[in-house]
Order: sequence, then structure tokens, then C-alpha cells
Amino acid sequence: MDITEFDHHSPIPGTTIFDGKMAMKGYALNKMCYSFNAAEARAAYLADPEGYMETFGLNDEQKQACRDKNVLALIAAGGNIYYLAKFAGIFRLDVQDIGAQQTGMTKEEFKEKLRKAGD
Repeated sequence: MDITEFDHHSPIPGTTIFDGKMAMKGYALNKMCYSFNAAEARAAYLADPEGYMETFGLNDEQKQACRDKNVLALIAAGGNIYYLAKFAGIFRLDVQDIGAQQTGMTKEEFKEKLRKAGD
């Protein structure tokens, strides 16, 4: 059986599927984000982001997404949202900040959308 027979993902507009290919693409990025479990690693990143990204071998796309603090670009670069939460936490970005990025809204617009959905 050919491996392509197992590729049964249906495209969902605006959604990046995190599969084996994306896991391989984002390995260095996710490894770096996992390191942020340690306070020393978070401090080292903040002290020298470029050097820290270089230590983990991030590619140019991943580095730029980190510089921009753009979660959608990080996902597109192979980032897993669970590891990216560690990255976002360094900059005190919460789930509502990330939701706002994902929907193209400001944080206040996103919060209002959530409030309305609860009515």
C-alpha cells in the first residue's frame, strides 16, 4: 500500500492541518518552544532572540514569524499550538489574543464576539 493512500485530510478553508509533514517542518520551532518550560530558557530568548532561534536552527520563515509574534504564521511554519502557547506566554499573549489573530480581529472585537455568542 502506498503512503499517499493514507492521506485522507479534507481541506478546511483557513485551517492548517497539523500532520506528520507539518510536524517535520516545525520540529526546530516546536523544540524551541518546548524549551520555554524552563524559566532560564525564557530569559535567554528574551535576552537574545536571534541567537536563541539560531541555537535551535529555525529557518527564515520561522524566525520572521517569531519576530512578528504572529501565531498564524508560526502555525503555517509548522508550529503546534500547544508548544506555541509557551512562546505566546513569554509576551503575555493570552488565548483571546491568539483568537483575535486567528480571526483577523482586534482583541476587543474578539472578546465582544465571544460575549455575543454567549447570549
